Parts: sequence; structure tokens; C-alpha cells
Amino acid sequence: MLSRAAAALVPLSGRLTVTRETDGPFAAGSVFVANHDSLADPALVLAALRGVGVTPVVLATAGLWRTPVLGRVLAEEGHIPVHRGSARAADALEAAAEAVRSGRHVLIYPEGGLPRRGDAASAAPRPFRTGPARLAAAARAPVVPVGQAGARRLASGSVAKQLAGVLTASLRRPRLHVHIGSPLYLPAGASSGTEAAHRAVTAAWRRAARAVGEPAGAG
Repeated sequence: MLSRAAAALVPLSGRLTVTRETDGPFAAGSVFVANHDSLADPALVLAALRGVGVTPVVLATAGLWRTPVLGRVLAEEGHIPVHRGSARAADALEAAAEAVRSGRHVLIYPEGGLPRRGDAASAAPRPFRTGPARLAAAARAPVVPVGQAGARRLASGSVAKQLAGVLTASLRRPRLHVHIGSPLYLPAGASSGTEAAHRAVTAAWRRAARAVGEPAGAG
């Protein structure tokens, strides 16, 4: 339902384009790792992934499960709450590993939150937490890097600014892009694996940023 809703609503809010580096289906139980800079970007990523035949289980902050309607949908569809900073934080990775082993795809955001800035520009992914590397190692799963850009043109800054951005998006029609990179197996070790995942997602983000006319730096 979330993927269907994203695929229906995102085109109404902006001009979404999607590129990918490989053809054909992704291996069962792949771990999709994406950059996160806006409350709107999960919708972009879910819409893009649905377009290539992927409807993943999403790891998301546990507070969303307390939201009316949305919380019920998240629970019914088997998405995984992340209780950050608590003794239950490790439960999310265990549940994700179980989903991957069963053949389901998983989508994870390893930056651990949103950037604290009010502008609408895209920026390179911030440092990653070790979750993707630990999950990929535990489930022996390939990682698919995903880069998105343009979501901050939909929602960024203060609550009032984000609301205004969403309400005017259908008139502004901002350019949005998601780039899906080539699957890779991360090197052993949480540190090395995390660095490799960050490099791959940063490269995918650069492709997305350039597609919407954002400065993307070297590489």
C-alpha cells in the first residue's frame, strides 16, 4: 500500500525520473541503502523502487507507528520500527535480517535522522551508522545503493515551510530524481563495510543531484 500510494502521489507533486545501472530483477533479499535528507524522500524512493518491481520492507523511526492510520498500515505491512537510543534498537536489525533471509527486500536509511538545516539544496550523504554493514553481513545479502535528490524542494526547513512546499508542489513541479546503483557485496567488518556503503550511496546521490541540476562535487 505504501509503495502504491507513493507511486500515485509523487508524480502529482513533481517530475520524478529514475535511472539504474543494471537491468533485470534484483536478487531476492537485497538490502537497499538510501540517503535521507527530507521527510519527502522515502516517497520518492518507494515510487522509484516500485517502478523497477521492488516493494521493500522499510526500517523507519518507531515514532511513525504512533501516527493514526499510518501506524496501522506500517504494522500490517510488516515494516520495521527502529527504537533509536533504546535497548530495543538491536531488534530492528534482527527483524530486518529475518526478512532478508525470507527473500524480502529491505530499505534502510543509515544516516540516523535528517540534517539540521533549512535550505532546500541537496547535499552529500552524512556519515553512516553501521546498520547496513551489519545487516548485510548477518544475512549474507547484496547491498543496492540508492541516491535521491530533489526531495528537499518538496519538504525542508520549518514545519510551516515544509507544509507550504507540499501544498505548492503541484504548481511548482520540482525536478526529482532517484538513481539505483549496481548491487555489491560489502567487505567484511563493520567499519570497512560502512565506508563502502557510504561511498556507493554517495556516488548514486551524485548521479541524482546532477540529474536535477544540483552541485554534486567531484567523483
